[in-house]
Amino acid sequence: MRVLITGCYGQVGCSLTEQLAKVVNTEVLALDRDSLDITNQEAVNAAVVEFQPSIIINAAAHTAVDKAEEEVDLSYAINRDGPKYLAEAAQSVGAAILHISTDYVFEGNKVGDYTETDTTNPRGVYGESKLAGEIAVAQSCDKHIILRTAWVFGENGNNFVKTMLRLGQIRDALSIVGDQFGGPTYAGDIASTLIQIAKRITQGSEVEYGIYHYSGLPHVSWYDFADAIFDVAVQQKVLVNKPALTSITTDQYPTPAKRPSNSRLNNEKIMTNFFIEASDWKVALNNIQAYTD
Repeated sequence: MRVLITGCYGQVGCSLTEQLAKVVNTEVLALDRDSLDITNQEAVNAAVVEFQPSIIINAAAHTAVDKAEEEVDLSYAINRDGPKYLAEAAQSVGAAILHISTDYVFEGNKVGDYTETDTTNPRGVYGESKLAGEIAVAQSCDKHIILRTAWVFGENGNNFVKTMLRLGQIRDALSIVGDQFGGPTYAGDIASTLIQIAKRITQGSEVEYGIYHYSGLPHVSWYDFADAIFDVAVQQKVLVNKPALTSITTDQYPTPAKRPSNSRLNNEKIMTNFFIEASDWKVALNNIQAYTD
């Protein structure tokens, strides 16, 4: 298996690189934005032709949701054009592309879990650009897996868990949004899922290409997630005291970009087709010391 990874220093990219290093008979080319600008089509083609991957995993993205409202061109360049170039290059060498997408492609007002066939209707530039990337990947490479996920956290990069632990060190009280719901998803589990799918493809097993949802269970609000983070942090002596938490509404915490109130993703398809179970974020928090800066 020859795997080309983009965005190798991101949350999922770091986990992919670490995990693939332990997979036998696997050659990995892990690239960051300095070593490969995915918005440069010639550079993408050159890297793919030289390495001849069997799998391309695109973990690169412009994920600054609020900044995206101002950085429209940059968002589309990274989230749409880059994936398109990678998918076209994958098609040209007979590789499969595994592309990470997001819950933000949905409006977020559905009652219940979102399935892969639900209508997309993003509410901001980030979601719109990511949806455009999904479409571009699907149109450009026959062998594609688009993995939508949500509320990603891990030991690397910036995320909600790290923010809460940092604030917990300096604040006695915090107000956390309690009317947005989703499934926190451990970056290491996303990486493991992508590797399992890559192995299936490389081994020649029958694979149903297309869109899949993969996120964590149980579904909670940001307030609930924060509450659990602090409970574990105090229990494991990462924090001395748990800050007092107050649940607030989205309207009380305005942001430039609108967030989905419902980011619950249904994981049944990936379980049925690949026997991959949802990420268990509570287990991932057990090693909470790893999330401290």
